Amino acid sequence: MSPNQRTPSSKKTALVTGGSRGIGKAIVSRFKEEGWNVATCATRASSLTESPADLTVECDVANQKQVRAMIDQTVAKFGKIDALVNNAGFSGSNPLSPDSSDEMWHRIVDINLHGTYYFCKYGAPHIPNGTGHIVNIASVLALKGVPDQTAYCAAKHAVLGFSRAFSHEMAPRKITVNTLCPGWVDTDMGIGRIQAIGMTVDQVDKTVPLGRLIRPEEIADFVYFLCTSKAASMITGHPLTIDGGSLV
Repeated sequence: MSPNQRTPSSKKTALVTGGSRGIGKAIVSRFKEEGWNVATCATRASSLTESPADLTVECDVANQKQVRAMIDQTVAKFGKIDALVNNAGFSGSNPLSPDSSDEMWHRIVDINLHGTYYFCKYGAPHIPNGTGHIVNIASVLALKGVPDQTAYCAAKHAVLGFSRAFSHEMAPRKITVNTLCPGWVDTDMGIGRIQAIGMTVDQVDKTVPLGRLIRPEEIADFVYFLCTSKAASMITGHPLTIDGGSLV
């Protein structure tokens, strides 16, 4: 234990990236409701002013130094990380043509893939053996492709491949690593994408066998289950879909 590290708190600690809105905000709230210490981050600190988290940090998940600084702050305050939830994500249109800019491609890959990699790399040493859990939020687009989303599909496929491999590295320490793959979720990002492809929410609802978008709270419940339930103690390395039956 480093001189600046506290004795681990008797309460469990969750670190959730991208906790300012949508799925991340719901996950933060779920862990807080259960009495956990929660640390979260966003690219802009101002977006976290109303967060219920115990520790809020301005952090660009694609910035290695900022990631390490956030993990150091979390461990200094709480002594450990029992659940690491890599939720921060970013999507956007990146049509491939010789004249198109590569900026969107790199930003999408940096946030979705490299952010997950950095937090796992530097966070895993602080996760207790035998009781720790990592949940990486991907998408159903980790399992299929759609037009105009080559960067996002590539990044989320890579998150799934990374998580599968990393689950084997963590298995000797009895730490589970899973990938959650949501379908259409009722968030600003989800609604924005629906509008970008020229559809309405009602139209998208009709493409989902169960007839509606997923609520962020349902994702949060699934994440909490993976991090706490005895029933989930032997689930690791898997892509777990919550999509209303869209991929069936």
